Amino acid sequence: MKVLIADDEKNIRTTLASTFRLSGYAAETVEDGQQVIGALVGGGFDLLLLDLQMPGLDGIETLRRVRAEGHQLPVIFLTAHGTIERAVEAVRLGAFDFIEKPPHSERILLSARNALRQTDLEEETRELRNEAGARYDMIGSAPAMQDLFEQIRRAAPTQARVLILGENGTGKELIARALHRHSTRSKGPFVRVNCAAIPRELFESELFGHERGAFTGATTRRKGKFVRADGGTLFLDEVGEIPSDLQAKLLRALESGEVEPVGSDRETHVDARVLAATNRDLERAVEEGSFRQDLYYRIQVVTLTAPPLRDRRQDIPTLVEHFLRQSAIEHHLRARSFSASAMRRLSDYDFPGNVRELNNLIERLLILSPGEVIDDAAVMANLPRRGAPEDGSIPQRGTLRETMAELECRVIVAVLERNRWRMTAAAADLGLERSHLYKKLKALGIEKP
Repeated sequence: MKVLIADDEKNIRTTLASTFRLSGYAAETVEDGQQVIGALVGGGFDLLLLDLQMPGLDGIETLRRVRAEGHQLPVIFLTAHGTIERAVEAVRLGAFDFIEKPPHSERILLSARNALRQTDLEEETRELRNEAGARYDMIGSAPAMQDLFEQIRRAAPTQARVLILGENGTGKELIARALHRHSTRSKGPFVRVNCAAIPRELFESELFGHERGAFTGATTRRKGKFVRADGGTLFLDEVGEIPSDLQAKLLRALESGEVEPVGSDRETHVDARVLAATNRDLERAVEEGSFRQDLYYRIQVVTLTAPPLRDRRQDIPTLVEHFLRQSAIEHHLRARSFSASAMRRLSDYDFPGNVRELNNLIERLLILSPGEVIDDAAVMANLPRRGAPEDGSIPQRGTLRETMAELECRVIVAVLERNRWRMTAAAADLGLERSHLYKKLKALGIEKP
């Protein structure tokens, strides 16, 4: 670590430089603000110690110049007695700390370590944010994706509510995040609600909040998702699963922009843009009476559709490379590649679970494949067993027991997907107890994509 020390008093410069060098730091000294600017041009400094009162450019003006030049290194101010108010002003301008003269060596070394540690943490945070942003990137050059990107570009800057349609695993949440990221609300919160995962009796509380004592177990006051999304975007994922008797309350919130927490008699105004997504046919649900027509019209001012992966096969190689890099970073594994035949195998597969299924498959192959190149045999061995032959024939793989297990697996997965992986409903369709279904899933190695 390299420290730049700026002070017009030679004794202080010498003492501080010696203190840092004895503690393992590299240190250079300058006499005034102009010399600080010149020294920083060459770069390489990790910390700046800056005297508040210097001839020519004082410390505060020097800090302004340092930041204007784009230097983001942490700054610790040295200040004489009686200049505390100005030191506080310096901290407001972005200084990490200020220390009164004469500086005690332990005090200044502790401040320096803390400043450098905070800088490291901020850098780690930026890297994590970049990685998180990469996770939500939308990738694709297929015509269907280019059309979708153009629709997002047009819809994002508006305040219009958007209904996002598409099969499971097509990236509906990525579309919602892209709409938020490119909107005027991008600095506000993005709040996701999985409407299918909230128990019916807790739905109103989750969405609108509750007061303390509103019901058994409500020991504290809680903000609902609507309020948490104030100033940003509220994403209602699986909106088609909202219970019919609660749809009216959601409609009122959308119409008035006000929510009433459970147990409260006062409404709270909320400014949140609402995006919704579903894999259900809502028009049919409206006709059948399970989804309110007026709510449907409220949430689908603009409709976007996420294309299935089978309609954008040309994007599969690019997606594979992206998921390989992402998984390697997440699991601290070395980078791999796919053979040409393996890539053709992936591009020919239908991926009923769409991009999510592809991502899970690539992650599994990266973890389990021993070689530097993942070959066609590895891909075939890890393709989901529910991939039935196109001619509808029974996939015999070994013994009768193995073939029957294969068929049982296919039937169970088909019923689960038809019921959107709701275990109670799937168990009823299969004529099984719910606990028995869970045992079957474990025995057959079936996991939700």
